[in-house]
Amino acid sequence: MEEKKRLSDDFQQPQGPPIAAYTRPRRSGWLVFIRAALLAALTFLVLFGHPFPGQTRPLINLRPLGKSESSSTSSAPKDSEGYHVLDKKVPLEAHIMSKCPDARDCLRDLVLPVMAQLSPRIAFTLSYIGTPTDHDDGVECKHGQTECLGNMLELCAADLYPDPKLYLGFTMCLTRKYADIPQRDLVQDCALEHGLAFDKLNDCLSKDDGGYAVDLLQASFERSSKANVTKSCTVRLNEKIRCIRDGGEWKDCPDGSDKESLVRDINALYDQLNTESLDGF
Repeated sequence: MEEKKRLSDDFQQPQGPPIAAYTRPRRSGWLVFIRAALLAALTFLVLFGHPFPGQTRPLINLRPLGKSESSSTSSAPKDSEGYHVLDKKVPLEAHIMSKCPDARDCLRDLVLPVMAQLSPRIAFTLSYIGTPTDHDDGVECKHGQTECLGNMLELCAADLYPDPKLYLGFTMCLTRKYADIPQRDLVQDCALEHGLAFDKLNDCLSKDDGGYAVDLLQASFERSSKANVTKSCTVRLNEKIRCIRDGGEWKDCPDGSDKESLVRDINALYDQLNTESLDGF
């Protein structure tokens, strides 16, 4: 763990009441039959049919709910008519290296503008590209150990502040001056700008003698490797490669590399995912 300590040291420097019983009055058999038939018909319409012109969906969700689902459904958002609405978000992921100019361009020109417009519909993940090792530091990065430290800083930000508006903004701030990562002044300025506590970031780097942050980075490396991602920056949509920024150019972007095309595809996927979910009821 000596190397882990050294990395951190370097950064520090630079049910209700009972119901009373009662006796029902006797009624004729035909009347009872008619009332029962009407009740059955009404129940069928409410549960399965379309009782009003223009009604396009059942009023009650008939899918059996597990313990976790029943509690979450009761608090699910509702539309203007008071129906529960599903919200299955679209997976969007960017794989980067903290000290890479392509990562800067990719985040600035594509990822951030799309997140600013569609973040409620997106399940976003920021992952890193590198190599886990058997050495004392446990990680190897293309642009050296200062990049590994920058990666860990950004992962600590995501770990401490899981709202993408916070950690992604902080990451973009650092990336604008990627060559200076992880200088203390840069980190402090970006943390202040985006409402992150510098001391918490530093504590994350030092936690478990640096082992905690290294574990975060190794897991992120392994995630990128499992997805067969090697280029910074690679954007994946719904777990498929959508576009790559490499060598100052957009590559392998058959559906477009601009914000408008990605917004279009995310909206289409969001509608598809939630329509499929409704069909399952």
